[in-house]
Order: sequence, then structure tokens, then C-alpha cells
Amino acid sequence: MIDYLTIAIALLAGTGLFLPLLQVFRSGKENLAGYILAVVLAAALLFIGLFTLNPSSVSWGGSLIVTDQLGGIFALVTVGVTLAVTVASFDFIKSANRPVYYGLLGFTALGMVLLAYSQDLLMLFVSWELMSLPTYVLAGFDKKIRSNEASVKYAIIGAMSSAVILYAISLSYGLTGSTQISAVVAGFTSHPSALAGVATLLFVAGFGFKMSIVPFHMWIPDAYEGAPTTISTLLAAATKKAGFIAAIRVLLGITTLYAVTKSPLFTMANVFAVLALVTMTVGNISALTQKSMTRLLAYSSIAQAGYILIGFVAFSNAPGSSAAILGLTGTVFHVINHAVMKGAAFLAAALVVLQLKRADLKAYDGLGKRMPITAFTLAVAFLGLAGVPPLSGFWSKLLLVLSVANGPYAWLALAAILNSAFSLGYYAWIIKRMYMDQGESTERVNEPFWFVLIFAVMVGLIIGIGLFPQQVISFVSNAVTNFAG
Repeated sequence: MIDYLTIAIALLAGTGLFLPLLQVFRSGKENLAGYILAVVLAAALLFIGLFTLNPSSVSWGGSLIVTDQLGGIFALVTVGVTLAVTVASFDFIKSANRPVYYGLLGFTALGMVLLAYSQDLLMLFVSWELMSLPTYVLAGFDKKIRSNEASVKYAIIGAMSSAVILYAISLSYGLTGSTQISAVVAGFTSHPSALAGVATLLFVAGFGFKMSIVPFHMWIPDAYEGAPTTISTLLAAATKKAGFIAAIRVLLGITTLYAVTKSPLFTMANVFAVLALVTMTVGNISALTQKSMTRLLAYSSIAQAGYILIGFVAFSNAPGSSAAILGLTGTVFHVINHAVMKGAAFLAAALVVLQLKRADLKAYDGLGKRMPITAFTLAVAFLGLAGVPPLSGFWSKLLLVLSVANGPYAWLALAAILNSAFSLGYYAWIIKRMYMDQGESTERVNEPFWFVLIFAVMVGLIIGIGLFPQQVISFVSNAVTNFAG
């Protein structure tokens, strides 16, 4: 049998190493490195898709790699977003250092793929760093003051989160004598202790930085605003999702904390519930007051992380139950939908920055006339993020709400509904500005082919999955059931 996963990983690794060499040889074709990476990412997407449909063990993985469909879904999502970012960068990135830029994108994609399949804590950490280190450089690729500031903040906070995760791994090994995730989870569950609780909290904090969960979200708005908008897309729609697969593999098998006392209040379900409530609420309220589109999207992304955590609550509250499977299915489904919707929104914002040289909200006044395709894409993405039926975001939010609606966390379902209704306020406000307000100019602005192509694919996915969600839900449910089993 052909080992499609190994081929995909080898392609990404080889491309990441090769592309910077084009900088040395100064190829005459400006976007050659980008075209090469796009072809490789498309091939990797195909190979990972084939592997996900029929998973099998890999000879080199040993106990480090688990080849399940859940990992395949996250690998497909992250590589797909990286491909969209790469294609958008053809027009967006004009730097002479483009081969290095695309090489770093290739290594980020490689790290996310390896992270999606990691079943050992050390493999997870190495993959985490392979994913993160290139993005620190990419965030400052503009070499402007704001971009450099974003890069430094992101690097410092990222290094802190990596240190926290590494400390949690060291505690886990000391307590269980193993770095295998399954062995660590089993050890924490069968022998709960204060140190096990501390290690669990450290994992929550470390992963929380990447997942943009309150109170570990401080770096998000500044980093997203300062980074090139294509890289903000990568951070919001791809690396953030890689943080969620790490959290799913490590944290969802641990049921209790025992960090301070053996009180029944200190359960993982309660911790996730509080984090979900605070994250969605803080994200939405903060988004309402923003004057910059990238900062608004950043806080909106934080709020979406709160919705995704609802599935963690359902799973941790009653592992193995139908509600747990429904909740985790909703989480993974919303990860897919959010990657597409947020990717479309950020890339639409990137095109506005590219063509109008502005990121403030006034640039969106009358955008429906000046950039109709971009405005339509942004409108569909916003309505999907708000959970308006029949777009894809509605169905994943519905699954998440139903998973906790009939248990002790019914209040969280109500909070999610109220937050979604609240978020529609600022989403609709932007849509109103694009289609009803008069802009400073009505002159039509060019929308490059590559951006239009990406917008067509993403809008097609948002509407298509929304109209025919059952196939995706069934596939995700099957992957989640196999993981939980």
C-alpha cells in the first residue's frame, strides 16, 4: 500500500529546505517560489486526503505518530488554509525575500501536519516549535515598526507558552514515567494528585496561548494587526486549529484537576465551561469597540474559540456518552467551518489593505460598489460566523449548543446563543457599511484573479456545507467516535 502520509511530509520538508535556495540564485521569476509551494501544498492536500479516507500505520512513526482520521481532518484544514494563504501571497507579498517567506510557510505547514498526528508529548513539542518558530519571523515580515512590534510580542509570548508546555511535559514524565499521551492521561486519571493538577493547568495555559483563550489572548490583537494580513490569516485559521488538536489529544482524557483541593468543583468540565463563557463574551464585547478591521477580526476569532470549547465541556462532563460524541463532533466541525469562514474574512481584509492601503473600518463604506466580490465574500463569512442559517457556521454551533442543552451546563448553551446574537450586531454593522453607506469614492477597484479564485472556493464551501451538512457531520462523527473509543 502506498504511504501517502509519508509522501506528503517528505514533500513539505523538502520544499521548505529548497525554496530559500532560490533567494541565493535570484531566479528571474518573482513568484516562482510561491508557485512551487502552491503545487506542493495542493499535492500534500491530495495525499493527506487519500490517507485520511483509508488510514494505515506508517513504518517510521513508531509510538510517536497516530494515524487516525481525527488527525487527518486537522491536517487537511491546516494545509488547506496554508494553500489559500500562499495563493493570496502571490499578489500581496512584494518583498525581494519571497523565497524565504514561502519556505517558512512550508515549514509551518509541515509542523502543523506532524502536530495533528502526534501521540507522544515530545513529538508534540517538536512539532509545536516547528510550526511556531517560522511564524515569529513571518509576523514581522513587513519590517515596519508595527510589524516588528507584533513579531517581538508574538515571539516572547510564544516562547513563554512553549516553556510552560515543556514544564508540563517534564512534570508529566516525572509522574508517569512516560511521554506517551495515552499513558500520561491514564496516569493522571488513575492517580490524581496536586502535581498532576498543576501539570494539567500548565497544559491548559500553554495550549491556551495558541488557541487564543481568555486570559491567554493578550498577544492576539496586536500580532494580527501588525503582521502582514495574509499571515494573520494563517495564525487565525491554521495555527490556532493546530493548538486545538493538541488540546484534544492531551486534555480531553483528563477528568479532574485536584490542583488545590479534592473538591468536586475542580473538574475539567467546569474549567472548560468557565473558559468558554469568558472567552466568547470578552471576545465579542471587545470586537464591538474596534476601529480596525484586523483587530475586530482578531477579537471575533477569540470569541469563536469560546464556542469551540463548548464541545470540550460536553466531552469532559460525560466521556463516552452520546452528548460527549455530539459535543466533540460539533467542536471539530466548527474548527473546519471557522477555518474557512475566518480565512475568507481575513483574506478579504488583506485585499482591502492591498488595494485601498487602509485597514480602518471607514475603508469599508460603500465597498459593495467598489469591490463587489470582496464585499460579498466578507458578508457571507460574517453571516456564517454569526451562525445565520443555512450557512455552515449555523450547523456546527447548533451541534455545540445541543451537546450541553440538556445537562448541568444548559446555561452555557444559553450563553452561546446570546453571544451569537450579540456578535451579529457588529457583523451586520460592517455589512451595512459595505452596502448601505456612501464611501469616499465609488470608483471600481481591481480584484486580482488569485484572490477571486480563493473567495469563490471559500464562499462555495461556506454555502455548500451549509446546504448539505450531513455528509461532513457523518464523517467527523465517525472520526470522533473512533478517537473516543
